[in-house]
Amino acid sequence: MDAIKLLELKINSLRNLLTEVIKHSKDFSDSAAVITEALKANKTIFWCGNGGSAAESLHLAAELIGRFSGNRPPLSSVALNADIAALTCIANDFGYSQIFSRQLDGLGKKGDVLIVLSTSGKSENISNALIKAKELEIKSIAFLGKGGGEARDLADISFVIDSDETARIQEIHLFLGHLLCEIVEINLGFSE
Repeated sequence: MDAIKLLELKINSLRNLLTEVIKHSKDFSDSAAVITEALKANKTIFWCGNGGSAAESLHLAAELIGRFSGNRPPLSSVALNADIAALTCIANDFGYSQIFSRQLDGLGKKGDVLIVLSTSGKSENISNALIKAKELEIKSIAFLGKGGGEARDLADISFVIDSDETARIQEIHLFLGHLLCEIVEINLGFSE
């Protein structure tokens, strides 16, 4: 397959997935409201993921603590996969499956929000973080793919992208994350 045909194929695939995202409009609206209310109450938005999803978690956390579209006060936002010392300590002493849940247990408070990104929804560390969030009365939102795995039913709100292609799932997750940041800024009066 030549480069032009591959480009056309992938653009069409992404276009079809973006069209399907509209079925998540209520979940999107609910997620924006949950995040907005938490930030209005001076709560923290926690993010986590593995691999490429970890990179997206870092990116999206930065959109809130830094800025998305304009200068404004920082919004409390933390990527749980950012602290290498904590990750390696917890993985070494308690196991990799605890790297996010243990941090959430130490940092999270009732009323915070946890947003997990996972292309499969089958990662034990993601499931454990969602379980811990429920214990702590922290609302949870999951960006998932490939059927959603166990995480689908553990999260309060789940976006399951109807694809088995990791790259396309991650592209839609980033699109949804950016839209959430944009609507949250609008809801908080920082943007139009």
